[in-house]
Amino acid sequence: MDFIDYYKTLGLNKNATEKEIKDAYRKLARKYHPDINPNNKEAEHKFKEINEANEVLGNPENRKKYDQYGKDWKHAEQFEKARRQQQQQRAYRKTAAGFGDSGYSDFFESMFGGAFSHQGGQNVGFRGQDYHAELHLGLKDVYKTHKRTLTVNGKNIRIAIPAGVANGQEIKIKGHGGPGINGGPNGDLYIKFVVQNDPQFKRDRDDLYTTVDLDLYTALLGGEITVGTIDGKVKIKVKPETQNNARVKLKGKGFPVYKKENLYGDLYITFNVKLPTRLSAKEKGLFTELKGLR
Repeated sequence: MDFIDYYKTLGLNKNATEKEIKDAYRKLARKYHPDINPNNKEAEHKFKEINEANEVLGNPENRKKYDQYGKDWKHAEQFEKARRQQQQQRAYRKTAAGFGDSGYSDFFESMFGGAFSHQGGQNVGFRGQDYHAELHLGLKDVYKTHKRTLTVNGKNIRIAIPAGVANGQEIKIKGHGGPGINGGPNGDLYIKFVVQNDPQFKRDRDDLYTTVDLDLYTALLGGEITVGTIDGKVKIKVKPETQNNARVKLKGKGFPVYKKENLYGDLYITFNVKLPTRLSAKEKGLFTELKGLR
């Protein structure tokens, strides 16, 4: 989340034409495209940086703000508004008091630590830029509340990850964004959780779904089997004559409900009845006998 030189990202200088920006983006996008670099995290990161640079420099309005304000380009409208207010205030003082400019430093000096003042003598401060980050976690990582240390802009931040957080959910860490300008408050840090798929369990809000293999004999005669849940193993009873794709529900064995202590969804188990293979002659004879009985 440090400041990124978008010109450097595209291998250009600040005098680059629109065509040069477009050509550089297309060339680099082809080079680092995920389809050409499968499972290459470094190329994937580079591809995202290239797209971000193009979104700023490829848009004439955004590029103008970026060239003028650098890392604070997203606050350009705030800066322009403050400058207009300063000009109006000076004009008002000239009219009302009958004297000229009172020696206020201009807008850019105030932006970088000058002494631009209001009627009340207070410096104009601007809120820092908000930071946005993604935190990739596995399904089991968000089953229980736990703490993690993140490094943001060179600083370590200890955060609590609540149990039951959803894929795509975002939380705000107040005051951990970009530094305020001219004494203004810091921006905030927004963390988006990307909860990756689990090979065993599928999550639907607070419920979990899984498939369990069941041998033919237990399916026909019933019995007791051990199945895995996200929090360990449990024993369950299988009813006689259980059909393939039959589903049972284990109440309270699903996912924790976000910010509701000791409240859980359910676990749904679908049985996959497995037919025996490599039958012996005796087994084939018994199945033939059973077929005759039916």
